[in-house]
Amino acid sequence: MPGGEAHAEEPAAPARRGVVARAAAALRTLIVLGIALGTLALGLGFVWFMDRVPGEEAAPDRKAEGIVVLTGGAARINDAIELLAAERGHRLLITGVNPTTHTAELARLTPQYRKLFACCIDLDRSAMNTIGNAVETRRWTRARGFRSLLVVTSAYHMPRALAELAHELPDVTLIAFPVWTERERANPWWTDAGTARLLISEYLKYVYAVARMHLLPSREPAQVARGCCVVG
Repeated sequence: MPGGEAHAEEPAAPARRGVVARAAAALRTLIVLGIALGTLALGLGFVWFMDRVPGEEAAPDRKAEGIVVLTGGAARINDAIELLAAERGHRLLITGVNPTTHTAELARLTPQYRKLFACCIDLDRSAMNTIGNAVETRRWTRARGFRSLLVVTSAYHMPRALAELAHELPDVTLIAFPVWTERERANPWWTDAGTARLLISEYLKYVYAVARMHLLPSREPAQVARGCCVVG
């Protein structure tokens, strides 16, 4: 009978609601667990990242065929030009130069080495970020036939810079020359809110860069993607 069938189905409704409630609770648990694991992974990753940030400036006696400096501070450019003057490399690329900046302005940073701008220093004005720096460095390095580079940039930026350059130049030896500011030398990062924010931001950019590079193939034949970089 129709009435009897409806009466028989009534007990199934609470059972279905119970199943849905348990499924929703399990989903909430999985979400919370996922967030917790993700937070833990990011925290451990940050510890690993900080271990990769050079703790001191490199010894100035390292040599390479070329030198590249990623702009972002006058100290970086000064150090790179001094490395060139000390014959630590045959030629220098300053990548990421503001399009409105003239060579004479950069030469005034190190007037004693002004003559190097006429013979041994190249300027890249097209790169707008670290990815662009790496792309322009690849073009310059291939055009010059260099097989090793001294990489000059801030210490906190060095892991990402090396990763981007290694992605573009997997068969070129990269030697890190990290630059520390006086403020960074004087104060541990955890005691300075500004430095802490900078490092956390750089870590997140590094995570994004590594994820992107795993999804996108290298522009060059994958020969030595690992073990290419020398720090210190």
